Amino acid sequence: MKQLPIGIQDFKVLREGNYIYVDKTEHIHRLATTGKYYFLSRPRRFGKSLLLTTIRDLYAGRKSLFEGLWIEGHWDWAAKSPVLHFSFDQINYAQEDLANALVYDLNRKAEHYGITLAAPDYKSLFVELIEKVAAKNGPIALLIDEYDKPILDYLSEEDLDTAKANRHILREFYGIIKSSDANLQFVLLTGVSKFAKVSVFSHLNNLNDLTLHREYATLTGYTQEELEHYFIDYIASAKTALEISEAALLEAMRDWYNGYSWDGEHKVYNPFGILNFFSNKAFYNFWFASGSPMFLIEQMKEQGVFQVENIEVNNTAFERFDIENLTLVPLLFQAGYLTVKSSNRMTGEYLLGYPNLEVQESMYEHLIDELAHNPSRLNTGRTIQDMQQAFMRNDLDEVRNILEAILSDLPYEVFDRKSEGLYHGLIHLIFNYLGVYAQSEVHSSKGRADAIVQTATHVYIFEFKFNQSAEAALEQIHSKEYAARYQSTTKNIIGIGVNFNPNQHSVIDWKVAEL
Repeated sequence: MKQLPIGIQDFKVLREGNYIYVDKTEHIHRLATTGKYYFLSRPRRFGKSLLLTTIRDLYAGRKSLFEGLWIEGHWDWAAKSPVLHFSFDQINYAQEDLANALVYDLNRKAEHYGITLAAPDYKSLFVELIEKVAAKNGPIALLIDEYDKPILDYLSEEDLDTAKANRHILREFYGIIKSSDANLQFVLLTGVSKFAKVSVFSHLNNLNDLTLHREYATLTGYTQEELEHYFIDYIASAKTALEISEAALLEAMRDWYNGYSWDGEHKVYNPFGILNFFSNKAFYNFWFASGSPMFLIEQMKEQGVFQVENIEVNNTAFERFDIENLTLVPLLFQAGYLTVKSSNRMTGEYLLGYPNLEVQESMYEHLIDELAHNPSRLNTGRTIQDMQQAFMRNDLDEVRNILEAILSDLPYEVFDRKSEGLYHGLIHLIFNYLGVYAQSEVHSSKGRADAIVQTATHVYIFEFKFNQSAEAALEQIHSKEYAARYQSTTKNIIGIGVNFNPNQHSVIDWKVAEL
């Protein structure tokens, strides 16, 4: 069996080692032969660096690395091109300021091509480097990886001045590209974020944005067909280790790790998550756990937005990302916590939601823990599963005990009238998380119950009140006829009115009635 390329981001290393390579060279050929200037945004650990190093070795004419791949018989291997490959993950802007780090990197690239640069600053050096390399070796393939990292690393409030300073430097640096057109034959910039064009790319406005492009929806990530073709041996190994059928295994893998989409039609697996699954032969939140979402969770808490499933946006929503006005939905989408569920190419409208169980379940846990100031003793995932089991047993006393345990350590400000939205957000999250294990619905539109949980034998209809009474909550269930849509079922229908007390930090009132 070939090895799993976990953490391998360099095409040459991957191909010279005994690693699996999922062939994306037909996509790359289409890019190289149909255009010149490109931009691609994808979440972290989604294969962007591997893509760029593949293109680097392609233009460098390293034919031996492409033996057996689609592009081997479709490329002019005699026509080698110089490559300038910038990776901001490897540029030391954290120790030096960004301008000095760029000067150092530009001079290193000049040395590689046997060129001496004389310009005094990063802008002039970039111009000089492009002109001299092209004059000596021909038009350049320019590749820039993690183009936005010097900005994204400093988005916290205390570092925002650094982010702004780096944005200005990058704007000037990238602006050189457009004026160097005669010396460039291919340009691709990749990153996590897609900044507003007036921000980073105000001087480079001729990029073809591939982010939502239907033809390149599977340029990174693994399709279902690719997964079953390239990883057939690992699928067999996982099936044996987990003692389940191949059909059950593939279904579970789809639920846990598939679902990322940029057009609402083509879905892909995140490579990091699925490769780690094959390595461990266990379902776990590998990709989510590899990076902290706390900045995004702080933004959700600050903006009071916790319901991010089934969000409808138009395509302009993806153009609004900028550091002076961090809009939550583009942040979550570009970071990979939301994905395109469906799209309308006629109207430019998109429906966004969590891509899979790995992201959905993990986000619920982090959000609940953050809002509840969860002590380390409480395992949120296990607690929600315990609640699900209590519902299955029709043990409503235990459901109440578990709910009170989650709420017991809430800080006073959550119960403050002015912060009631945080409190209701927490309740919403608890019941949405429950929906991972049981049929749980939470509706925010007028005339729907706050939460509905269904088991094989019961339908539980909840209405929550804040510092009022459980009787009032139960009366609303009756008066609004929340049970009407379930009257045709043979299940027992139970109404539960719940009132929460802001002083006691607990459920003070809990009334149950058969409907």
